[in-house]
Amino acid sequence: MTENDRLIIFVRNPEKGKVKTRLAKAIGDEQATALYRKMLLYTREVTKGLNADKCVYYSENVNNNDLWDNMVFDKHLQQGEDVGERMQNAFAEAFAAGKQRAIIIGSDCIELETYMIKEAFAVLESNDVVLGPAKDGGYYLIGMRKFLPTLFEDKTWSTPDVLMDTILDLKKMDAKYYLLKTLNDIDTIEDLDGLDKFPEQKSEDWF
Repeated sequence: MTENDRLIIFVRNPEKGKVKTRLAKAIGDEQATALYRKMLLYTREVTKGLNADKCVYYSENVNNNDLWDNMVFDKHLQQGEDVGERMQNAFAEAFAAGKQRAIIIGSDCIELETYMIKEAFAVLESNDVVLGPAKDGGYYLIGMRKFLPTLFEDKTWSTPDVLMDTILDLKKMDAKYYLLKTLNDIDTIEDLDGLDKFPEQKSEDWF
């Protein structure tokens, strides 16, 4: 990994009532927002030491005074009508900036570890695309070494078919791809109950 690689982190601004809405139906808005803040802190900890160009893409507005250190993370605003268009535009910006490899992760997967992101960049040496399958049928990570905008078109996002539809696109274009370990995104109370334990965090502001 080098500065010619870009890690893009998609986050939501942690506003009460606007994050983890499906989970909030079971545990309430306040607890859901607090949990999402923990997810953001976890994501920061597993990414901050990576030797790559690191960019945080916010859903609503860029916050220059938050947990993402401005000296470590560049900050951008997501652009697009849906998550597919937003990812497509973020990849387009990365490759327009001359990056050789780019990866997008979200902030919902607290099973994701630093070595997995390193592995994802490494396999892009010999693959066009890398995907991190989520147990709900989507993906927690997508990366590529050349811009393939088709992967973000004609998809029904937040459904169990997203990963398979993406793989079918890759097969149609005869692109070489690699699948990482399947992990669990946290969107519902069932997802939360399915965790062995919430990862421990050494950061002083974890709690």
